[in-house]
Amino acid sequence: MKLDAQLGVYDLAAVPAEAQRLERLGFDGLWSFETQHNPFLALAFAASGTQKLELGTNIAVAFARTPMATAMVAWDLAQASGGRFQLGLGTQVRAHIERRFGTEWGRPAARIKEYIRCMQAIWDSFQNGTKPAFEGEFYRFKLITPFFNPGPIDHPRIPIYVAGVNPTMCRAAGEVADGFHVHPMHSVRYLREVARPALDEGARVSGKRVDDLELFAPVFAITGRTPEETAERERFVREQIAFYASTPNYRCVLDVHGWAGQGEELSKLMRTGQWDRMGALVTDEMLDAFAVTGPMDKLPGLLRARYEGLVQRIALYYPIPQADPEETWQAFLAAFRRAA
Repeated sequence: MKLDAQLGVYDLAAVPAEAQRLERLGFDGLWSFETQHNPFLALAFAASGTQKLELGTNIAVAFARTPMATAMVAWDLAQASGGRFQLGLGTQVRAHIERRFGTEWGRPAARIKEYIRCMQAIWDSFQNGTKPAFEGEFYRFKLITPFFNPGPIDHPRIPIYVAGVNPTMCRAAGEVADGFHVHPMHSVRYLREVARPALDEGARVSGKRVDDLELFAPVFAITGRTPEETAERERFVREQIAFYASTPNYRCVLDVHGWAGQGEELSKLMRTGQWDRMGALVTDEMLDAFAVTGPMDKLPGLLRARYEGLVQRIALYYPIPQADPEETWQAFLAAFRRAA
């Protein structure tokens, strides 16, 4: 199992040094995400400053861009990183796609499958000069000339991850992707009973199995060097769980545990702007299901025990604090690997 880190620095001038720090600490990979910043730009800077660190988006919003736009930036990052780039895509939700990004929404599972197949056709044309001939329901790729073709690169096989929560998206990911981004609000029971079976169902359509995919899970972890630090981390995690649980798109995770009622109550509080009350509705039982709790010296073993055999790589949900001594995290990573 690999232990990755989340990018916490988006000042482009500072990204190379941060990526070098994470590589020096011994992390296997670095993931950017699309919230307030472009997820690709920072990885270009990270690639220039590192040699071994795997780099990926978790996630880039697919439907905010055409397949050609995403294919081109992924191609450049694969070349710049020497084959270390991994493309993680997510569909987002209707409100953001239509009202924030101003693009089209509809049938996201079918659309993401076609989006990926169109990108793969584009990459085939880049690498092998294949004639453009992709014609789908949502996307087409029928034209390219030498002036617009970047040509072959040394590492044309770009791994694609798809993010999802509900079984329909899991099946789509299993069918067309190389990996799957597990949502931060997940439980072991959800992985075993919902996500992995649906991924396997989709994978079998393409002659694969779920174990042929690489699953990555960001993890809510509650830890600290003092009781005060631990209490603050717990408050933060409760608030994050409450926020996600209030969103109907993530309700299937609650349903596995019989917590649909809590989700509905949280949705009501969110709609009325009662943010300060939401965290209190996250019970200790919910916290145990969705988070890993333990002191720093025990946490590596707890993480390993929880996720071994379920996913291939994990990361703590929060970025690695820059103020922390490097020895702290080097020891953490060493303990994680000893626990294998």
